Amino acid sequence: MSDLRSRLAVNAHTKLSDIDPRSTPGLPDLRHDPKDWSAQQVGEIGEQLAGYQERLFAAAKHETSKSRVLLVLQAMDCGGKDGTVRAIARGMNPAGLSAVGFGPPTAEERSHDFLWRIRRALPAPGMVGIFNRSHYEDVLVVRVHELVPEKEWSARYEQINAFEKELAGDDLTMVKVMLHISFQEQKERLADRLDDPAKYWKYNPGDLDERQRWDDYQRAYQDALTKCSTAEAPWYVVPADRKWYRNWAVATLLQETFAELDPQYPPADFDVNAERERLKSMP
Repeated sequence: MSDLRSRLAVNAHTKLSDIDPRSTPGLPDLRHDPKDWSAQQVGEIGEQLAGYQERLFAAAKHETSKSRVLLVLQAMDCGGKDGTVRAIARGMNPAGLSAVGFGPPTAEERSHDFLWRIRRALPAPGMVGIFNRSHYEDVLVVRVHELVPEKEWSARYEQINAFEKELAGDDLTMVKVMLHISFQEQKERLADRLDDPAKYWKYNPGDLDERQRWDDYQRAYQDALTKCSTAEAPWYVVPADRKWYRNWAVATLLQETFAELDPQYPPADFDVNAERERLKSMP
């Protein structure tokens, strides 16, 4: 792993309660306004991501690679998933990008196993996918609200690990990020939504009910992170109280992942010089 991934990766000893949501691990010494610096950096990284995305797409189109990348975002309510997506996907080509948000399962989805709807939404070869919430809801919301017996949801950790190992073997690179905000920051963001009519549509009265279960969710996240951070699909915890740091960190995690994947343009399957001469001879 490269630098930031190593700093933010979850291991068996990681304790979510020890991670300060306002911290900025891996951040270089800054002499300028951090928000301006982050905006510039995210823009520059975005250009790199667009280049990686194009090479990924081109290689799959010409069947020289089946690689695909999936960013999984999980967070408490108001954690910043939508803002993160907007920040990092801004420079990508929509034709090579698929973004899926997972809400409560439909009646059809409930009639299948919990991974059924996830499989249907996976990015195709050459695509970059983004999941706003994911299969982890089935060991988070389902656990906290006791929607299924403990015996059932507790078995899902190993099912998830097996599923993600299978995907890694099928050329899918998964970047799993938990956006970690504080209890106080969530309250401030909920208040912002109530103070701005342009944000009323984002507000859900049910978020306050969920907020009362904060400690239960923290315990559920702790187990999901440590039980399902594997070599094939590690978890990263990004302190997310500072939005400018959050955006930089997630963009950097993706950049480092793509740099290691190193997608390449496919070679020409025609005689380049011959085609160049043909073109020159044309009016």
